[in-house]
Amino acid sequence: MKKIFALFIVFAVTTYCQVKFDDYFENKTLRIDYFHSGNVTDDSYSIDELKEEPYWGGSKAHLLDEFDYGKYKTEVYDKESGKMIFSKTYTTLFNEWQTTAEAKKTYKTFSETVIMPYPKKDVNVVFYSRDRKNEWVKKYEYPVSVSSYFISKERHLQYNTFQVVNSGPSDKCVDIVMIPEGYTEKELDLFKEDCKKFAGYLFNTTPFKENKDKFNIWGVLVPSQESGTDIPKNNIWKKTIVNTSFYTFDVERYLMTTDNKDLRDLAANAPYDQIYIIVNSEKYGGGSIYNHYSCGTNKNPYADYVFVHEFGHGFAGLADEYYTSEVAYEDPYPLDVEPIEPNITTLVHFDKKWKDMVDSSTPIPTPSEEKFYSKVGAFEGGGYIAKGVYRPMYDCQMKSKSVNNFCPVCKRAIERMIKFYSE
Repeated sequence: MKKIFALFIVFAVTTYCQVKFDDYFENKTLRIDYFHSGNVTDDSYSIDELKEEPYWGGSKAHLLDEFDYGKYKTEVYDKESGKMIFSKTYTTLFNEWQTTAEAKKTYKTFSETVIMPYPKKDVNVVFYSRDRKNEWVKKYEYPVSVSSYFISKERHLQYNTFQVVNSGPSDKCVDIVMIPEGYTEKELDLFKEDCKKFAGYLFNTTPFKENKDKFNIWGVLVPSQESGTDIPKNNIWKKTIVNTSFYTFDVERYLMTTDNKDLRDLAANAPYDQIYIIVNSEKYGGGSIYNHYSCGTNKNPYADYVFVHEFGHGFAGLADEYYTSEVAYEDPYPLDVEPIEPNITTLVHFDKKWKDMVDSSTPIPTPSEEKFYSKVGAFEGGGYIAKGVYRPMYDCQMKSKSVNNFCPVCKRAIERMIKFYSE
C-alpha cells in the first residue's frame, strides 16, 4: 500500500508540473527588454519595453528549464492560478563584467532580453540572480497585462531570411539564427556561403553530426555600411549592423557586442533558440554566453574550432576548460562552491557532475599522466584557474584549439540539450 501511495504522489506531482502549451500560450513570442545595472557586488533590474514578435522558436513540450546552468533565471507565473508556466536560465555580458576589475570601481548598465511564448492571459515575470554560493535570490517581479496597448508590435530591422538547414518544425528542432556582421551589400553572397560553411563545421563534429536532423539554421540578409569590425587598440572603427568589437573587457581576442536591442530585432526575423553572429574578419577571436548569443569570425584559420567551441558555451552551458590564456575575470569560480557548468568541478559536489562516468580504477583527482589521457576523471586546471578547478579529461574542444574533440562529459551535456529542444 505504501508503494502504491508513493507512486500516486509521484504521478500527481509529475502531472501538476506538466504545462500544456496550448492552455497558456500563443504561437508567437513575448520579448521583454530590460536594463541590468550594478557593480561587483550589486545588481538591479528595470524594464525598458515589451514587444510582440511573430515566431516562437522554442519547445512546446518542455517549457520549464531542466538544467539550472545560468547565472540568471526568469520564472513566468499564470496570474490567475499562480502556476509556473515557463522558466529559463541564462547568463549575460553584465555578469561577466561583474567579475572584472572595472566593476570594483564603477557602476554600469547593460541592455538584456528575455523571451517567452506569448501568454494568453496575464502573467507575473520573476527575475532571479545567483549569490556567491550559487543560490537563487529573487531580484525583481514584473506583472504583464497581455492586453496592454504598450506591448509594441513594431518591427525594427525587418529583413529577408533564408534557410541553410531545414529539418522540421521549430518546436521540434534546435533553431539557430545567423546574423551577418560587417558584410556589405556586395558581400551578402559571401555570408550565404559562410553560413553553409559554418553549418558544415557544426555537423562535422560529434554529437552534432549524429543529430543533424534535429537542427534548423537560418540566415538574415542584412548588410552593414562597412566591412569588418571594430579593433579599438588599432583605432579601427567600422559602421556595422550590431556593433561588435574586439578588446571586449580589454581582452584582444574577446569579440562581443553590447548592442542587445538591434541584435534581438534582427534575430526576430526567424524563429530561434540560439543566435550566432558571424563577423567578416580575418582576425582570431569570438565569444559566447549561455542562452544569450555567440560570436566568431569567418576568415581566420581557426574559424571552425571557434564556431563549435563558442556554440558549446551558448547552447549547452559548457565552461572553458583552459587555464593559461589571458582573461579579464578575477576569481570567477570560488573554490568552496560547485560551479554551475556541467563540465568543470571544484569537487565540492562531484557526485552531481560526472562522477557516474568515472571508472572505479581512475583516481580522483586524476594525475596528468599519459595512462589516464583517454580516461574520464578530474584533471586539475579549468575555468581559467590552474588549481582547485577540475575538468573531465586531459584534453577536449573546450580546452584546446582542436576540432571534433568534445570529451564524453561535454557530449552528454550537448545531447541532453538537443533532446530538450527537439522532443
